[in-house]
Amino acid sequence: MRPVHTALAVLVAAVWGFNFVVIEIGLGHFPPLLLSALRFLVAALPAVFFVGRPKVAWKWVLGVGAALGIAKFGLLFTGMDAGMPAGLSSLVLQIQAVFTAVLAAVVLRERPGRVRVTGMAVALAGIAVAAVDGGTSGPVLGFTLVVAAAACWGVSNVLTRKASPPDALNFMVWVCTVPVLPLFGLSLLLEGPERDLAALRALDWSGVGVIAYVAWISTVFGFGAWGYLLRRYPASSVAPFSLLVPVFGMSSAALVLGEQVSGLRWVAAVLLVGGVALTSLAPARVAVSAQSRPAAAGASPAR
Repeated sequence: MRPVHTALAVLVAAVWGFNFVVIEIGLGHFPPLLLSALRFLVAALPAVFFVGRPKVAWKWVLGVGAALGIAKFGLLFTGMDAGMPAGLSSLVLQIQAVFTAVLAAVVLRERPGRVRVTGMAVALAGIAVAAVDGGTSGPVLGFTLVVAAAACWGVSNVLTRKASPPDALNFMVWVCTVPVLPLFGLSLLLEGPERDLAALRALDWSGVGVIAYVAWISTVFGFGAWGYLLRRYPASSVAPFSLLVPVFGMSSAALVLGEQVSGLRWVAAVLLVGGVALTSLAPARVAVSAQSRPAAAGASPAR
């Protein structure tokens, strides 16, 4: 990769890592589901009027919007609101690579090789260590919700692979339109109109900054830049930079929020990042039956 593009990849990882700190701050201003709804509303508008029509079938937009927008971020924000630390959340969420690999094996018929299976086992060991650390420093419910969010992220990854959007920014902007109304509805139902109205009436510049960051910088810029890099370089060259996200997440949470990073958490980080690296970067083989072999011969390899 050219140095400028390497710098861009590192910047995106830093933006996504620091996003967990911003979310933590935002949860002091808004209920979690309302914050998530506002994030997607601001990310979608007015961008949706400038990116053109979706370049994939609506079923993929709706599917990814539900799995990523409603389920993944709804669970993540709720888990962090339940007490899951920002730095630990940025780390535990990386288990999505294992969920993605398992779902890809079932849905996309990608057979994981020995290296990928080993990586999955190492990453799961990291989650076990993180669970022990989380059990001593945070609520079990919050940890469980973040793991569930990672599973939903895995579902959205597989759906995105099936959709194969030619324009990542166009796809992400349209995906952002899907969760807005469901999340607002869930917020009114579960968090209550009084709490939502109180948060909106108390809106200040700090709250505005949180929404601007999570919507425009983390979502629109982050996914747009990531998609740009994926169009210019192989996924195997771009994907490793995502392993920097928990590094930036944990370090920024320690610096800004004063979160303590225990020895167990460092062990969990090494295991998780190493396992995710093996799981994400090891090639997968697509199982092809005799009946489907001619049709699959011209297909591009899965990344």
